[in-house]
Amino acid sequence: MTHRRAPSKIYPKVSTMPRQRTEADDYLDMYKLTVEKKRIQQEIDSINQRRQRLLARLADIEQQTEGLGNCAEGLRHQASATATPKPSPPRTSHSIPTSTVYLPDRANPSAPQDYSTVVLDY
Repeated sequence: MTHRRAPSKIYPKVSTMPRQRTEADDYLDMYKLTVEKKRIQQEIDSINQRRQRLLARLADIEQQTEGLGNCAEGLRHQASATATPKPSPPRTSHSIPTSTVYLPDRANPSAPQDYSTVVLDY
């Protein structure tokens, strides 16, 4: 004869039950939201500062580009006023290489016999 236990009531696990809302929970949530708000405001401030630095740098680049363009244009006008046009060399339909490649001289075109062999075992 075996003894059977009477079925007992199954209690829910504590982790599955929702917590009761308390005043402390509300204050904790308010604190978390306040901290997040401050962090976001600081991030926005740093983004605005970076934006101002980038805009200032962009204005400097524009100013330098304009100055260099004016300088280049002045040099072009000065060079065109003093220079005489040079005749361009005649162009042919075939391109001819203008560089020369020098290969090393070999006394014997076959493979040299003075190679040393090294074997490494790992």
